[in-house]
Order: sequence, then structure tokens, then C-alpha cells
Amino acid sequence: MLFSFGIEHEVAFLDKEGKFADFASTKFADFNQIVERLPTYPNDHLQLRVGDAGIRKKRWYIEGFERFADSDEVIDCLSKGIEIRTTIHSDIQSSIKELSDSFNLLCDVAAEFGFSPVLTSFHPYKTSFIPYPPLNEYEIQQLQAYPDEQTASIYMVSYGPDLNISVADLPIERVIDIGQKLTYYSPYIVPFSYSSPFYDGKLWNGLSYRTFIRTGKRPATLVFVSDKDQLINSMPSLTKVARLPAEIGRIEFKAFDSCDDFSIYAALLALLKGLILDESLTGRAITPDAHLHQWSAKFGFDAEDILTNATAVLQAAESALQDDPDVNLLKPLKEMLATRKTTSHKLIVLYQRVGSIEETLKYTYQR
Repeated sequence: MLFSFGIEHEVAFLDKEGKFADFASTKFADFNQIVERLPTYPNDHLQLRVGDAGIRKKRWYIEGFERFADSDEVIDCLSKGIEIRTTIHSDIQSSIKELSDSFNLLCDVAAEFGFSPVLTSFHPYKTSFIPYPPLNEYEIQQLQAYPDEQTASIYMVSYGPDLNISVADLPIERVIDIGQKLTYYSPYIVPFSYSSPFYDGKLWNGLSYRTFIRTGKRPATLVFVSDKDQLINSMPSLTKVARLPAEIGRIEFKAFDSCDDFSIYAALLALLKGLILDESLTGRAITPDAHLHQWSAKFGFDAEDILTNATAVLQAAESALQDDPDVNLLKPLKEMLATRKTTSHKLIVLYQRVGSIEETLKYTYQR
């Protein structure tokens, strides 16, 4: 099988006062001055979607909520951070290297404007996003036309990666089946990434508030198909029509929390690759199990059913990879299962020591 890999990684920031930078405190122009200084690569548009508003011209773009006049004219973008996208690679390590290089470049430029990156997968203070001024008629119609966009209240306060993987020449029925498989096993594999133990200005009584509130209302997996006839009707969506040829057949796993150690992304891509190759696991679901994700979000590997299934899934992926060198990338996941500890556990211990969310977040992304 010929695999391709790509990563989309959202970065949150502290501003020059050391406060969490978000749509209320930070203007589009504040983030845009950073993006403006970053390079453009001439052929990226063949792989990376530019979009209608022209905000996504580079490997880095401002992630946010676009505001429209009473027409398709974009007049503002309420910004939550900067997303990094890698181009498509034929091996995992190359996509990790490009992500690391792009991240380092972003950090260097952002520092000149007083912004420093911090790891969080849910806004540590704001519990939801309410657009202000209220939506106009055109915006309401737009949101009604795209049901997944109606969960902006969640995605504007959550941060997470899209891990993209595709296999050349696989029939679309098979790709959709893989999407259903990853959706089914999602609650057992997402704890490997947990990094959002803060909510509403304090410690939450669990490990991933992002997973708790998000998965079920929004997809765990998205499969890009070539035309409308191949769509499966579901809420949240499992399938979406590809917007450019490079997207056709792409499987986008969307349920992981963000990681500040990119070797974890390498491990998770290897895990997804192993699950695509595996033929022993029979679970399938069109939509994610919200209750199971909430159980997983609260207890992670301390819940015996989550631990048992996560162990079985990791073993299945490892067996399927066999002699593939990518099997070695799974090592950090094995360590997490052995200790039952995630990044959230580290953040909780840090917070209990330093007593402030911002001070805790400053310890993330140690370059």
C-alpha cells in the first residue's frame, strides 16, 4: 500500500503581557502581521486549499470565525490562533520534519511581535464562543446550509490537530469503511493525546475537556469523496466532497487533542496506519459515541474498559505493521499505556506546583 501523510496543527499563544490571546483580546491584524512575514511556497496551492476568503494562502493561516457583510464579502475574521499545515508526504518522518520546521519559523516571527506558543486543546478561560455583533441574515443562511458550521461555539474555543492519511488506489467504499472503523475506536485512542485539563479558569475534573464537549457533536473522522453520490447522510458528517483533487480519498482524523511533542504525532500517524492495515478489529460506527468519549475524557486510561481496548487496538496496529520501520514510532504510546499517564497529567502536576494556568502553559513547547 502506498500511504500519504499530512498534519494540520493549531497553535494558541500568550500575548506580550503573558495573557491568553483569543478572539476577544486579539485582532485579526495582530496575528496577520505574523503570517505576512512567513514565506509563500509556489506550488502549495496544488495540495493546500486556499479557500474563498484568501486567508489560507500559506502553510500558516489564521484560524477563526469569518464574518460577512450581507453578501459573500468577508469583512473580518475573529481569530483564535494560527494553524500550520504540512504538504503531503509519502512518509511520516518527512511530515513531522516539515511541521517542526514550520513551527520553529512561526515561533521566531511570533516572538518579534510578543507572542509565544502554548499548548492547550480547550480555551482555559472561555467556556464558549458567541459571535458579536450578532449574526446577520446572510451569515445565518450560510450556517444553516452547512450544519457542521453550527458548532462554531465549540471549535472557536478548542484546539486540535487533523492527522491526514490516504492510501493510493483504494476503492472509496473501503476508505469510508476505514473512516467508520476509526470513528468506532476513537474513544480508546484519543487519550494518547489528552492535553486539556483546564476549564473556566480552573482545573477541570478530568483529562480532556475538549473531548468531553466536542466529539459527538463534531466528527472523529472525515472521509473526502469525489462526488455527492458517495456521501453518507450523518450528523456529524463522516463524509465530505473533496474541494481539490489532492483531497479525494483522504482520511482526516480530527478527535485528538493537540500535542507539543511532535513525536507523539508521529506515533499517532503510525497507529492510524496500523489500523488501516489491520483486518482483525471489527468495530464500525458512522457517528462517534458521545457518551463513551465523555467517559474517556474524564478518566482516560484509568478507566479499565478504555485501557483494555486501547491496549488491544495498539497491539492490533503493531501486528499489522509487522516489519514496517514505522512500528518503532509506537514506543511513546506503549509508555503511556504502561504508566496510564498523559500530557494532561503533567499539566495538572505543574499547575498544582505553580498555581497559575499561564505559568503552567509557559512550560509547554520547550524547544
